[in-house]
Amino acid sequence: MTLPVALAAISQDLDDARAEVLRETDGLSQAQADWRPNPSDWSVGEILHHLTLAEINTGKLTSKLLKETDGAGPYPLEMAAFTPLPSWPPGPREAPPVVRPDKGHPIEQLLQDIRAARARSRQSLERLATVDPRGFTWRHFALGEMDLAQWWMLTAHHDRDHLQQIRRIKKTHGFPRA
Repeated sequence: MTLPVALAAISQDLDDARAEVLRETDGLSQAQADWRPNPSDWSVGEILHHLTLAEINTGKLTSKLLKETDGAGPYPLEMAAFTPLPSWPPGPREAPPVVRPDKGHPIEQLLQDIRAARARSRQSLERLATVDPRGFTWRHFALGEMDLAQWWMLTAHHDRDHLQQIRRIKKTHGFPRA
């Protein structure tokens, strides 16, 4: 299915952000995936697991909200872009329990799972192309009320935030060479 312009832009941004994460993590050894700069930091593997959980949950949110499409308007084909994301509040944030990662997953499985999550996300975007996503909202723990288009924009933004974290980990003294 060809996505409308505004959703196609979100889809492309999602794919671009994920490609950067995969370029940065493909070929990592298990020791590299499990290594933490210090005990309170996440490993690259935990970051991959977290990104996967977050994306899966955005897909579940999309399904949940779209189950009740009675009265939902059709997709606004003339729309070139959606409302931008709200600004992040200052200070550190802790991930909600539903997206907190587990440690110790095999790196090959983590990479397979994150790729599979993206394939399922494409299906969610195709479903979203049948309704006006601005009519479906859910409260984000830090950003407040957001519509489904914003939730998907957040997924790409989230990948890029954690991409920077992955790059910092890989540059940290003591990161395993293999």
